[in-house]
Amino acid sequence: MITRDQMLPLLVEACPSFAPNWREFVDEWKDKGDLPLYLVLADLAKHLVSKLAAGETEDFAAVFAVVERLHVEGEHYVREAATVGLLEDLQNTGIHKTTEPEQFRRFLHQQSERWWDKLYAFWEEGKLLTDD
Repeated sequence: MITRDQMLPLLVEACPSFAPNWREFVDEWKDKGDLPLYLVLADLAKHLVSKLAAGETEDFAAVFAVVERLHVEGEHYVREAATVGLLEDLQNTGIHKTTEPEQFRRFLHQQSERWWDKLYAFWEEGKLLTDD
């Protein structure tokens, strides 16, 4: 089972260009208790959007393989953060300038795509995010 503490190191390993952001985040929060991972996941989403805009998607297969693992193998917090902390941020049109959220769909694996669609249903139809 992938734990909260393993989540970001796995994502950073898959997306090495995010490592400086991750180190800076850890340094900033090192004396403040548990790391607020949702904040750094928002930064990762912005980073991925900027890479998409630049056509630098070579790491995306590895990144979204990890996102799938988080959905399948993660403890509850990890599964929830992968959906609400990362996928939901990737769908945020406010961070897209020259890209569209749907451009990420081709990189998603089965469970991640399922949760991607559930997020749309939540925002568009008010359907609850449940694991059914």
